[in-house]
Amino acid sequence: MAQTLTEFDTIAAISTPIGEGGISIVRMSGEEAIKIANHVFKGADLTKVATHTIHYGHIIDPETDKTIDEVMVTVLRAPKTFTREDMVEINCHGGIVVTNHILQLLLANGARMADPGEFTKRAFVNGRIDLTQAESVMDIVRAKTDKARQVAVGQLAGGLLEKIRGMRKEILDTLANVEVNIDYPEYDADQITAKQMADTSNDVIKKIDRLLKTAQEGTILRNGLATAIVGQPNVGKSSLLNYLTQSDKAIVTDVAGTTRDTLEEYVSVKGVPLKLIDTAGIHHTEDKVEKIGVERSQKALKQADLVLLLIDGSQDLTQEDQALIAETKNKKRIIILNKLDLGQKLTIEKMQQMTNSPVISTSILKEKNLDELEDLIKKLFFSGIENSNDQVMVTNQRQAGLLQKAKKQLQDVIKAVENEIPVDIAQIDFNGAWDTLGEITGDSAPDELINALFSQFCLGK
Repeated sequence: MAQTLTEFDTIAAISTPIGEGGISIVRMSGEEAIKIANHVFKGADLTKVATHTIHYGHIIDPETDKTIDEVMVTVLRAPKTFTREDMVEINCHGGIVVTNHILQLLLANGARMADPGEFTKRAFVNGRIDLTQAESVMDIVRAKTDKARQVAVGQLAGGLLEKIRGMRKEILDTLANVEVNIDYPEYDADQITAKQMADTSNDVIKKIDRLLKTAQEGTILRNGLATAIVGQPNVGKSSLLNYLTQSDKAIVTDVAGTTRDTLEEYVSVKGVPLKLIDTAGIHHTEDKVEKIGVERSQKALKQADLVLLLIDGSQDLTQEDQALIAETKNKKRIIILNKLDLGQKLTIEKMQQMTNSPVISTSILKEKNLDELEDLIKKLFFSGIENSNDQVMVTNQRQAGLLQKAKKQLQDVIKAVENEIPVDIAQIDFNGAWDTLGEITGDSAPDELINALFSQFCLGK
């Protein structure tokens, strides 16, 4: 990709969250990083110290000679750094004023404020990581469960990169044979070449399909599973939210209609990250405020990946229950027959026959069968994949979309060969698949895509 002049200057940013804390870290990368740091540091001569060493001293304002803070400064020399450039990390006392003062000193003495994600972008531009590894950096930061962290660490180690580049090499080796046969034609060479392209396409498609099977789980691990808790008023929705979050996020009373808006909270259920949405009871109402809450609940229901449909199992089905069953029939859902402690009029068998969905009886009040509910959520979405030793997983829609595109191009190659279309025509889609797979790793990604991806990163990362 093309590099602009700004990609060779020295950048600086605060890499720790803004606020009070034990320490803050101000980070620099670029040819002048050590020189700039040394200009504002009183202690060892940073231009002469060994790489990967840390030094005690003080940050001094060169204009006033006043001490700003007592610090520890780490010096990291290229190329064995995250960005493959000279880097300096200043560990100062945590606090908004002092941290920002140090950053402003660095900027005043030759550094430039880093763009969001620019440190990681430089690591990519300088060949230290590929795009899948760059995305995994943010996945580690945003990980909501230990499983999500494990997958992200696997990506950072190059697991997906290795598989994608393996498929690209397979295509490239076949393309080399195609070019040789086109340049030096022999008897029946076209037929041999066409068969090679079709065989390679079939083999790579199988590998793509194995990766695509992980896409749903990977996306859930990365973003969380949008989970709507729905049901009639006073059926136990807020109690379930409070149980899963282990807090009192929602008001719980025996008065129907207590929840008048949607409440959201992230939780980890058996390693599955859930974005829980506690909805207002979906029912007919003339109350203006409650009506708005019901409308928002219906919107949340439409956008949900999973529906936890609560029904009062101690009573017969109501028309509202039946309406919710019908409204969620095309959703992945678990039907929860709550209030088991009051006796059950609705049986699991009856509901399973009626809905063809997983059904469980619970008493949220008495915390009965809730662990089994968590197991059911885990089983419904991960089907044993969380116990797999293979940590390679497609974790976002960009990767999945490009894999689908490459698969389609390879399928078109196979069709072209079957229809005896000339090899040089079929080769167009074969080349296209090679390029498309390269977009996943960044080997053939356009500058616009690179810039858009790194702009989503946080400042200082």
